[in-house]
Amino acid sequence: MSRTVQLCAADDVPDGEARRFDVEGHRIAVIRIGEQFYALGDRCSHANYSLSEGWVWPDDCSLECPQHSSRFSLVTGEPSVLPATEPVPVYAIRRVGPDGEQVELTLPATPDAP
Repeated sequence: MSRTVQLCAADDVPDGEARRFDVEGHRIAVIRIGEQFYALGDRCSHANYSLSEGWVWPDDCSLECPQHSSRFSLVTGEPSVLPATEPVPVYAIRRVGPDGEQVELTLPATPDAP
């Protein structure tokens, strides 16, 4: 059964950047573009590299792996640039609180693969 956890303050993730969070066995890259937040599994499906160390591309809503430049959709987790061919997990994330000052994340029942 999935569950929702308080992840961070909205200001903890600067606009146009990604940050890594380790939550209950899940490595998660949280990305902010403007007021919108996205959450992906933080392991590149090609080389297991940390995606949160990569580059955010706001124009096509993607995150580029810093190791071999694969890009992943922030919406679907699907790769759009080789060498990655498998998607990464996507997590439900949203802003909460009277002014949207907090970010909460919904975790699946089991952690993503190492």
